[in-house]
Amino acid sequence: MEPKHCEACNKTTERSEEERKKLIHRLNRIEGQIRGIRGMVERDAYCPDILVQSAAVSAAVNAFNKDLIARHLRGCVARDLRAGKDEVIDELAATLQKLMR
Repeated sequence: MEPKHCEACNKTTERSEEERKKLIHRLNRIEGQIRGIRGMVERDAYCPDILVQSAAVSAAVNAFNKDLIARHLRGCVARDLRAGKDEVIDELAATLQKLMR
């Protein structure tokens, strides 16, 4: 299994097939929720109903991010710290700051 390439950071993360499937499954559900919201807008659904669905999407994205952060900490960050690559701490801090905007 070849790791996926990140053009912006020139780093990759190896994921098991099971891990990749779980992440993609979550993203597919989120994508379906977004399509549902678009359909609600197209049907002129009541604003509060759309907002409730939008909040559900936000919660789903947050859950995805929490899961990915946990996996990153247990995998990449732990590995890099064991290898003496302390710069991973600064990278993690910068990433968390971007997520908290």
